[in-house]
Amino acid sequence: MSSPSLDAAIASRVSVRAFTAQPVPAATLEKLLKTSAQLVCEGEIPPWRVHVLQGESRASLCDKVCNAHDARRADPALGADLKEEYDYYPKKWLSPYIERRRENGWGLYGLLGIGKTDKDKMHAQHHRNYLFFDAPVGLIFTMDRSLGYSSLAHYGAFLQNIMIAARAHGLHTCPQAAWNDFGKIILPHVGAAVDDLMVCCMAVGYADPTATVNSFYTPRSPVAEFTRWMD
Repeated sequence: MSSPSLDAAIASRVSVRAFTAQPVPAATLEKLLKTSAQLVCEGEIPPWRVHVLQGESRASLCDKVCNAHDARRADPALGADLKEEYDYYPKKWLSPYIERRRENGWGLYGLLGIGKTDKDKMHAQHHRNYLFFDAPVGLIFTMDRSLGYSSLAHYGAFLQNIMIAARAHGLHTCPQAAWNDFGKIILPHVGAAVDDLMVCCMAVGYADPTATVNSFYTPRSPVAEFTRWMD
C-alpha cells in the first residue's frame, strides 16, 4: 500500500453504528487478522485471542446479552453481577476529558433526536451495541488474564491494525467496550479459556450509507493540542 493510500485508510477510519446485512467473506476476515497480527510485541508474546461470530453464533449471543441488558434496566440490582473485569474507563472523569466526552455523546444523541431525559430512547440506542449495530460479524477479543498492562498496549495496536486493514477492503468497524459488562455471558458462549479476560468487542461489516447515525463524526484534536516541540 502506498503512503497516500495508508493515510487515506487511517483518515477514513470511523466508528460506524449502522451496517448493512451484506456478508463479509471468511477469507477476507482471515486476511485481516493475518495482516494485523504482523505486529512486534514485547517478548514476541502476542496476547490476542480472537473469537469470530457470524450467523447463528452471533445471533444467539446478541439475544442473550440484549435480554441481560433489558433485565438489568428492569432490576438495577442485577448490575452487581454484571461488571467489567478491568477499568476500561476512569473511575472519575476529570476536565478536560469529561467535557469532550459529553460534547461527543450529546452530539450523537442530538443528531438522533434523543434528549437528556429520553431514558427509553437512550436505552434503545445503547441496546444497538448488543446487536453489533446490525453488522454481520462480531469479533470478541480476550487475553490471558495473567499478562500485564503492556499486553493491553500491544492489544490496542492490534485492534487499530484490524480497523485500518478493514478500510483497505471497503469494510468499516466499530470497537466496542459496551459488551465488557457481560463477560460472564460472553466468555462461556465463545468457549473462552478459563483464564481469559474480556478485552472488548468489534463490529465488522459494510457501512449503511443511508443511516443518519453514520453522518456523525467526532472532531479530532489538532496536533498543537497534544504536542510539545523542543529544540
